[in-house]
Amino acid sequence: MSKIRATLKPDGTLRRSGARGMADIAGRLDPARLDATGEAAVASQQAEDDAAARLDAAAYARRVRRRTGLTQAAFAARIGVPLDTMRNWEQGKRAPAGPARALLRVLDRAPEAALAALE
Repeated sequence: MSKIRATLKPDGTLRRSGARGMADIAGRLDPARLDATGEAAVASQQAEDDAAARLDAAAYARRVRRRTGLTQAAFAARIGVPLDTMRNWEQGKRAPAGPARALLRVLDRAPEAALAALE
């Protein structure tokens, strides 16, 4: 998949810009289908999206921990969170938020430096 540069116009349409000049990007929105969507369907889709995001967060937390080579207990102790929290992250029951997510990002990008700073 290639990247493109686009500009969002005030009317909500996208305009592609680049070496080939400017061109409008056709949307994939079906207004009739959107209007026919009820609140229950929107809530259901939102719940599905939230569940998928939790699973993605679980896989990310698990991958970061595994890259450090630590057990759940050792990793949780090292970053200062309860073991149950670590387990909940990795099982997708909860998602790391705020500072915990930022710490995981630092651990993902520079694990040695982050773990050394946490000692």
